[in-house]
Amino acid sequence: MLGYQGEDGKPQGADADVYQTGDVVFLDDGGYLTFVGRSDDVFKSSDYRISPFELESVLLEHEAVAEAAVVPTPDPIRLALPKAYVSLVPGTEINRETALSIFKYIHTRLAPFKRIRRIELVTELPKTISGKIRRVQLRRLEHDNDRKDSLRGQEFREEDFPELKSETGSR
Repeated sequence: MLGYQGEDGKPQGADADVYQTGDVVFLDDGGYLTFVGRSDDVFKSSDYRISPFELESVLLEHEAVAEAAVVPTPDPIRLALPKAYVSLVPGTEINRETALSIFKYIHTRLAPFKRIRRIELVTELPKTISGKIRRVQLRRLEHDNDRKDSLRGQEFREEDFPELKSETGSR
């Protein structure tokens, strides 16, 4: 993309030859681009850069997960922690056992510094008209910590599952 069409009909907003969209992609050996996410979605946790897209991809592999969105949630020590908002496949109950199953799954597939530390099981995720998940709305929920919002579900914290520590060693 060269940019947006300006008042004069010429592309505007381009740095050099390409418009900087903020999209993050991987270029494979075949020359194909794979969308990873938005550069403004990446956040820091304990000085590590966390890509929500990577964590969401792992979550979506779990049999009970229909949709997932990862956003930072404030933490006094680590600055932010990865938190997942998860909608479940029909027929799956929102309960402790489901959350534990998801935590166990991600513990086997993610490095400790990338692990999702909180999961909020919700009935639906906020979406745009075109069907994209509105992460900005979820980030605002975390920032404001409004537990009465209608988008809220049941939150589970990794530290509330002592069985995770015994299975995976120290965190």
